[in-house]
Formats: sequence, structure tokens, C-alpha cells
Amino acid sequence: MSRFLPVSIFFITLVSFLAAANLVHTQERFIDNGDGTVTDTMLNVMWAATDNQGDINWRQAQQWVKYTFPYTIEHNYDNWRMPTIDELKTLYDADKGYESLCGLKVKIVSAIELTCAWVWTSEMKFISAGFFNFHRGYSSTDRIGKYKAYRVLAVRDLE
Repeated sequence: MSRFLPVSIFFITLVSFLAAANLVHTQERFIDNGDGTVTDTMLNVMWAATDNQGDINWRQAQQWVKYTFPYTIEHNYDNWRMPTIDELKTLYDADKGYESLCGLKVKIVSAIELTCAWVWTSEMKFISAGFFNFHRGYSSTDRIGKYKAYRVLAVRDLE
């Protein structure tokens, strides 16, 4: 039995090290800048820490990202934009979630807060635009004039 003790200790140490390394990696991906923004080191972008906090259609979302959001934070960067579907998908976390202000459970990384589950994307074609559903974890399209329960998150590329 004493022969297996060193192997057991090694295995437990290895598992503990890997778990700690994974936790550190997860924490390092999102850095709260303390000014209403969050840096995403994996995508090399900066996110708004919260959405626009109210119902908004796609065209209003474009305007909010470009003309309103930049003046709600301390630093005035001029390259804010709407995110792509692929960027939003990286924020979905099926293992986490909380009840949003609109009553739906939102499953998103803890560094970013949403007030409802549907977030507009930059993709638009004719009278429809893309959105991502943070309640169920899928993307789809809807009419650009629809506003009820839709939100927008601002994002910018880091230089």
C-alpha cells in the first residue's frame, strides 16, 4: 500500500494544479476596467460592462453604440460598434446565469450584465438583423423594427 501513496499524492497535486491553472485562465480573460468597460483578452476587444438597459430596435441600437454609449464612460474611444454573432457566442455561458430585469434567465459570462436575453448584432440584410439569445444560447434574425426585449452591447477592437 505504501508504494501507491507517492503516486496518489502526485495525481492529487497534478489535478489541483490543472484546476488552479484553469481558474486563473478564466479570470484573466475578462478584466474589469472600472469605467463601465471590460477587456476581453481572448478576442482582443473591449466590451461595455452592461447593455443599453431598455427596449431598442436595430437602428436605435446602432445610434446608441455610436452616439450615446461613448459618453457614458470615462474614456471617449471613437471606435465603438455593434458585435458580430460570433463575438456574442463567445460570451454565452450555459453553466452560469441569473434572472434579468425582464424576468428571463440570462446565461452570460459574469463580467458583463444584461437586462434581457436578446442582443442585436451588426449583421443586417434587407429588413432583418441578427441577434443572439442569451437565455437559450442560439442566434437568429428578426425585423430591424422590432424592439421589445432587445438590447445592444457596445464593443470595440483594441489597437
